[in-house]
Amino acid sequence: MKADAYSVFQTFPAAPRSEFTFERHYLLYCASGALRLEAEGRVWALPPARAAFITAGKPIYVTLPRPVVACSVLFDPAYLAQPAATLTIVNMSPLARELVLACSKWTDPNGALDTYGHQLFSTLAAVISKLAETPSRSSMPAPKSRGLIHAMALTEERMANAPDFETLARDVAMTPRSLARRFEDEMGMTWRQALRRLRMIRALELLADPVASITQTAFAVGYSSLSAFNAAFLDFTGETPSSYRFGLCHPQLHPANLGH
Repeated sequence: MKADAYSVFQTFPAAPRSEFTFERHYLLYCASGALRLEAEGRVWALPPARAAFITAGKPIYVTLPRPVVACSVLFDPAYLAQPAATLTIVNMSPLARELVLACSKWTDPNGALDTYGHQLFSTLAAVISKLAETPSRSSMPAPKSRGLIHAMALTEERMANAPDFETLARDVAMTPRSLARRFEDEMGMTWRQALRRLRMIRALELLADPVASITQTAFAVGYSSLSAFNAAFLDFTGETPSSYRFGLCHPQLHPANLGH
């Protein structure tokens, strides 16, 4: 007999981009560290301020730049309503975090839930479903062709040192005009716009490390001006880096969570 729902707490090492498909609806929450998720042509960072709700049977791609401690809850597809999307990124509330921790007692994928366990998992499913009504929009389009995937990988490698588009085009064996057209056709944006979003995705991942300061993060993703970094981060996430970092350290006091 399979359990209606169960929990997994696990440390995952750094790993390259890999494809996964899960038999159950999968709630993935990083207690520490951050990973990167891709589905349906979009890319998200998943730091501890967020959780991912992944639909059973749908392929996603996962990249782990650094090790993470993941707290996961897996639901039988018949246990709750079908999620609206393959991958939904939600901003975690203090209640959702506490429920994930409370469900950690049930780890047997074949064990029956008692009445209390059913109540906890059902409440968590209801809370996540409510949060999913206002999903995070802090994502970017994913490249599709091999050439553009290569170009984006090189862009990320060089983002801290003012990458040059002409040099990038040469290194992926394209003319600047052809590469610019590829960005517009596949991602619906210019290379400069893609670079800015990629910097913000990386910043979200770096800020999940409590050792990294906001200034260090700004420099690491290619900003020499802290004010320019703050403005770009606010435009991408809807909050300042300091507010975001405060929310990671004090989720119960984060402005987005007051009143929950």
